[in-house]
Order: sequence, then structure tokens, then C-alpha cells
Amino acid sequence: MTATSRERILAKIRTSLGRNGEDETRRDTVAERLSAHHKGIIPKRGQLSGKDLIDLFCKMAEGVQASVARISSPDEVPAAVSDYLRSKNLSQQVRMGADARLAAMPWKDQPNLEVMQGRAEGSEEAGVSHAFAGIAETGTLVLTSGNDNPTTINFLPEHHIAVVNAADLSGDMEAVWAKVRGKYGEGTMPRTVNLVTGPSRSADIEQTLLLGAHGPRALHVIVVEEG
Repeated sequence: MTATSRERILAKIRTSLGRNGEDETRRDTVAERLSAHHKGIIPKRGQLSGKDLIDLFCKMAEGVQASVARISSPDEVPAAVSDYLRSKNLSQQVRMGADARLAAMPWKDQPNLEVMQGRAEGSEEAGVSHAFAGIAETGTLVLTSGNDNPTTINFLPEHHIAVVNAADLSGDMEAVWAKVRGKYGEGTMPRTVNLVTGPSRSADIEQTLLLGAHGPRALHVIVVEEG
């Protein structure tokens, strides 16, 4: 549809509503609505805190075929990654981006684990990323794009290992968008925000659930409860 056609359609809608394009009151109302970030109705399920919030996130993530490991410190992440690879009979090799939180972890304590840097190319068995946040009411990971956590790592390896800090868990999606605005600034967003709920799946063919249809066939979430 061309811009001219779009303008004609919108003009007809305005005419039918008795409006015109110079309605400053209406424009001001829309601008106020967008800037105020009014919240919708928040489900009660996610209105938790502390251990209850972590428990709900883990329960919901496992309910959508993700596996979950809970650890107490970021220093335990490399061992948790190695343990997962071993449990799946995978090579001790992962791909990850330049995330400063991941870089500060003691990967050298796992001498058999090879860490490759940069975006995924599609040949890797496993990738590690650090989630921006998590949504407890649905067990959803929130992943923002950039050199620190390339989007390719979220989708190309068959096994996606995502680290999320318990302190970054929110009860609902609305709270997460507030965190995104708080970090990146009003009116600014990362190029991509991915909401990942469980591994990739499809039931398009004969209603048979197939994991890994459009991305990783396994999602492993490491929840760091402290730090």
C-alpha cells in the first residue's frame, strides 16, 4: 500500500469520526498516553517477591520444557555449564559474546571447557548468553541484542544456555519494559528484544509437538540466586 493510499484511508476514517488532522487536543492526549506508560491489569500470579518469585519463574520455565539449575554465585556458572554439557553428552565447547558479567566468571577453572568468543555461526552445539531479565509469571527470558549477547547465540546453537540473575526477575512483563526504559533511556531501545519462553517448538504438522523447529531444541536456564 502506497503512502497516498494510506493517507486516503486514514482521511476517510477521520471523516467518519468527525475528526480532522489538526485536532491538537487529540494529539496531546495521545502524546500524554504514550509518555505516561500507563500499566494495564497485572495478573496476581506474578505479584511475589524473594524466594517465591524465583520458585515461580523456575516452575513456569520447567513447565515449557526448559531445564533449570539454581546456583548461589556467579562463580559457579562455568561449572554449571560444564555439568550441563556433560549431562547431554556434548563436547565441552560453548560460544558466547562479550558480556562483562560472563567474562568475569572463572571459566579457566574448567580446563576441559573451551569458550569461543563472538556471534554464533550455526555450527556450534551450545551457546551461552546472559539474560537481561526474566518474567516469573510465564517463565520467560528477556534477551537484549548487542555485542555482549549476540542474538545469533540465542537461536543458532541447538542448545541455548541462558544465565539470569535472580535480582533481575520480575513478576510480569510490564515491569520488565520499565527496566528496559530505565537502562536504555526514554525513547531508546536495543535493536532487538527477544522474549524466549522454553525451547523452539512447533505443532504445525498433525498437531505433533516438535522441539527445535525454528531454533534451539533445548533451553537450559541457570538462575544465579545471589550476586
